[in-house]
Amino acid sequence: MGEQLRDDLRPVYRGLLHSLQRARMAAGGVTAVLRVGMVNTNGHDLKPFWAAIRSRHPHCELRLRHSASQDPFGPLRRGDGDVLIAWLPVDEPDLTTGPVLFSEPQVLGVGVHHPLAGRDSASLEHLADCGVLSPAVDVPASWENAFQPFYTPAGRKVPRLEVVASWEENIAVVADGGIVTLTGAHATRYNARPDIVYLPFDEERSLRWGLVWHTETENDLIRGLAQTVRSLGTAAM
Repeated sequence: MGEQLRDDLRPVYRGLLHSLQRARMAAGGVTAVLRVGMVNTNGHDLKPFWAAIRSRHPHCELRLRHSASQDPFGPLRRGDGDVLIAWLPVDEPDLTTGPVLFSEPQVLGVGVHHPLAGRDSASLEHLADCGVLSPAVDVPASWENAFQPFYTPAGRKVPRLEVVASWEENIAVVADGGIVTLTGAHATRYNARPDIVYLPFDEERSLRWGLVWHTETENDLIRGLAQTVRSLGTAAM
């Protein structure tokens, strides 16, 4: 009985909270909210974009949040977020890909005691020798392959040796053992750790990061953010 009453009242409670939130926003001159999730961790580098959108849409509250790469598109589909910054390409029929914010080289993260740690660079062929980590939930294969390939340039299979549920767990496993991880070069500045070494690749390997949103929920604010990114151009990293 108690659980049923709780479930019946939950929508009422949420509605009341949303009404109070809208009232507070209106009192402060805010008429809309744009929620941006980021799989990347270098939001500080993107401050020119945030400043521009806030200047062009002064009555819009811009909320920036981290978004887990384990469930990248779930918040967009559930209505918990409006726009996602993710590596590209994103080839999902219900999602729209917008402009690119920045591009960067990829690097290989290895534990400080790993045999590769003493090298100046790494090869993509090392992925087949060492193995990488696998996400705990299914993500689109093409999207995963863009970040960590399933095969090396020589056609060797890259084994997925262990399942992890978050970036924190990922990097802890890498620091502890022989498994390696790929990541964007911004990790060398924003995710530096004394037990991890980041190596550049001998081969050309890069990531493009862009805007993604649910096609059905596209609105003027999302289009405004996309136009702001296009007008400022791709950031240099």
